[in-house]
Amino acid sequence: MDESEKRRAEQAAQVHSAPAHLTKKLNKILEGRIESDKELLEAMKTLSGFVKENSIRSRKNLRSEIEKRSLNLNEEFLDTFRNVKEQLDDISDIIGSMSDCSDNMLSRLNQVKLQTNELISKTNQLQNQKKNVETKLKLAEKFIQKFQLDIDEANYLVPKKDGSLHQEFFRALDKVRNIHENCKILLRTNQQTAGLEIMEQMAINQETAYERLYRWMQNECRLLCNDTVEINDFMSTAFFTLTQRPILYKYILDEYCNSRRNAIVKLFIDALTKGGPSGTPRPIELNSHDPIRYLGDMLAWIHQSTASENEFLRSLFRKFKDNSDLESTIKTSLGTILDGVCRALRVRIEQVLVSQHDTTLYKISNLIKFYDFTIRQKINESCELVQTLSDIYQLSYKMFLNSLNIHATRLLEKVEPPNFELLPSDEFRQTLSLIKEIFDSYSNSVVTVNTKKDDYIQILDCVVEPMVQMASLSAINLPAIDMAVYMINCIYSIHSMLSLYEYTDPKLEKLEAQIDAHLDTLSNEQGYFILSKTDLLDAYKIIQGHDKKARGPLVNVLGMDSNTLKSSMNKFDVYLSAPDNLIVPQFNLLLSSNIRTKLKQKSIRLVCDAYRLIYDAITDPENGYSNSASIMARSPDQILELLL
Repeated sequence: MDESEKRRAEQAAQVHSAPAHLTKKLNKILEGRIESDKELLEAMKTLSGFVKENSIRSRKNLRSEIEKRSLNLNEEFLDTFRNVKEQLDDISDIIGSMSDCSDNMLSRLNQVKLQTNELISKTNQLQNQKKNVETKLKLAEKFIQKFQLDIDEANYLVPKKDGSLHQEFFRALDKVRNIHENCKILLRTNQQTAGLEIMEQMAINQETAYERLYRWMQNECRLLCNDTVEINDFMSTAFFTLTQRPILYKYILDEYCNSRRNAIVKLFIDALTKGGPSGTPRPIELNSHDPIRYLGDMLAWIHQSTASENEFLRSLFRKFKDNSDLESTIKTSLGTILDGVCRALRVRIEQVLVSQHDTTLYKISNLIKFYDFTIRQKINESCELVQTLSDIYQLSYKMFLNSLNIHATRLLEKVEPPNFELLPSDEFRQTLSLIKEIFDSYSNSVVTVNTKKDDYIQILDCVVEPMVQMASLSAINLPAIDMAVYMINCIYSIHSMLSLYEYTDPKLEKLEAQIDAHLDTLSNEQGYFILSKTDLLDAYKIIQGHDKKARGPLVNVLGMDSNTLKSSMNKFDVYLSAPDNLIVPQFNLLLSSNIRTKLKQKSIRLVCDAYRLIYDAITDPENGYSNSASIMARSPDQILELLL
């Protein structure tokens, strides 16, 4: 009973719950949003494709329509796969036949492989032999390339029909030299026989090539006989290459120097006698009447040729990069080239020197010294041209000094008495002009300081002392004052001229000492002149020789009384008022105002010293002057202040 009751209760609950479940589903469907359900939208689109109208009938038949459509699709799918199966069956048959054919071929290949094993073995053996042969061939080719010349390289070492060398000559020669060096490596291996044979062959090739190169360079050097030469790169390379054979290199350098030497000699003679092309420039010897220009043109031509030949030599040596002896070699070669002009140059300069004298000789010696100094920087000291220029300079300078000595001797031979104005004579002034002209020419010279200083000393020793002696001899018969004035004027003229030039200080000091000596004479004469004119000279002499112990007071000496002294002091006062009135007339003949001023000061000091001596004696109580203040009204310091 209990079980039946439970069953009824469950059925009743199901009956009551069915409407609630359906309601829940409907609510869920209504609550859902159709536009967000992509599968439902796709299904609806598919249905709309085969449902034409929305009617009750079509809705009732919808299920059957869907099932029918599904059936049709399955039938179509089945037909399609049936065709695929048939094709796959055909392919399976083809693959089967191909498998049979492949098995057949594999079996046949195995049979062939068994039959060709011996052939393959022989083929591999031959391939290995081929590799060995190819390796040996490459080694042989490398060996030949490194230790032999090819046909073209061998032909490069042979001169052309016209005697010229091929442009690749030096490359081939370098290879021969390298092969010869590399053979030394072979001699240290097991290939000594091959190394010796190749070395011998390369040595023969080298000597033959150097001989041909020497002959070619010899011919080229002999053609270098024009005014200007062109040293191309090929020739400079050939010259540099010959340094590997020092003897051939020396022979070619000598050949070049001899060729250029002959050319320079010819060109120098042509420049002297013919001039340039078409007569421009004119022949140098047309200016032989002007010695300075004549010698200057010759030396300038040689200097220009020195510069040109130096450039030619540097072009010839331009391949010599790191050669410490290069400059010495160039200088020596340049000296050898220019030595040819020495004889012609020496003869012509000596001819000019014979007919010249004084200033011209000095200008010539300076000109030679200038070019000697300039050219000496380009060539070796031992070259003949340097020695020639040095000898000619020494000769010209010696002749110049001899000319000065002759001039000085003539000065002493032509001594004449001074004129009334006590001025230097014409010969004296001409000699001063000569010295000035000589010293002025030094401004254009390039001699060193020591040389210039030595030249000045030599020139002054040759001329100045004879000039002073000439002045002394001229004034020997003159009075002391006239003689002193004349000597001062002459020495001052020398001094004022020498003061314009350097390196004359020692000579100026000697001249100043001589002037001072003559000034002392003049100042003494002036002092005695003033004292005599003022009647103080007797008093001065008496006071100098007075002995108080032997002769008593000075007042008792004759001529030293108060009246006499007062009279003398009155005259001295007149002198103090106009000191310029008591001057020796000859003093106005002095050329230098400074000397006149100096003379005036010295004479005034002598007068003041004499006055001081007289003043001290008069004011000394032991000398017995009771009125000394009235006699000597002024002190010595006051007198000195008034006069100075």
